[in-house]
Amino acid sequence: MLTLALWAGTMALTSQVAVAGGGLAGHYRLHDGPDVASELILRPDGKFEYFLIAGSLDEQARGTWQVEGDALRLRTIPKPVPAVFSTGPTSSTKSSGLVLHVTNPSGRGIASVHFILGFDTGQPVKGYTQDYGWSLDEGEKRPPRWIELSVPIYNLRSPRFPVDLSKGNELTFILTPNDLGTIDFNGMQIDIRPRRLIMHRGGALIPYEASGANGQ
Repeated sequence: MLTLALWAGTMALTSQVAVAGGGLAGHYRLHDGPDVASELILRPDGKFEYFLIAGSLDEQARGTWQVEGDALRLRTIPKPVPAVFSTGPTSSTKSSGLVLHVTNPSGRGIASVHFILGFDTGQPVKGYTQDYGWSLDEGEKRPPRWIELSVPIYNLRSPRFPVDLSKGNELTFILTPNDLGTIDFNGMQIDIRPRRLIMHRGGALIPYEASGANGQ
């Protein structure tokens, strides 16, 4: 994922690009408070760049844009490869309680991965990992049967993985990030308004305002 410093450099360079024919090409910024920074750059050659930083959320995308009627369409190129959870090695510890690890493909522990641990009866246990893992309370005597993993901030969720303690109580799952944080706009509709672009996303309407001399 691109850092804020890199994007600042990109914006400084692209601010020198002329707005062709008074058209849509230029910079559009989201004004949504001091903790959010987002910009959509439409280049005269039909390419776009996008970034959003909001707390721990870091998004970016590049691709092409074109006008269809009174709407703008963005397409991310190349198409992002989604992040994926997969099962890793299972082993046994001296303790009989369940121990959970989530790592990247190189084996480094990942913190803040949310999970739901299910049983045959009763309510599931919910929590999130630390980089050193997570352990089920020793007072919990119900044997876990399944687990679901997620990274809510990126709307990433795993399938339901079965848990079988007869094969071992220390479970490892691997998060392969691929293009995590790259948004697949896939023709997403953006309404064109005077000096504004209204992005339709997740049921919300997100306004981006033209910066400086940009706009229509």
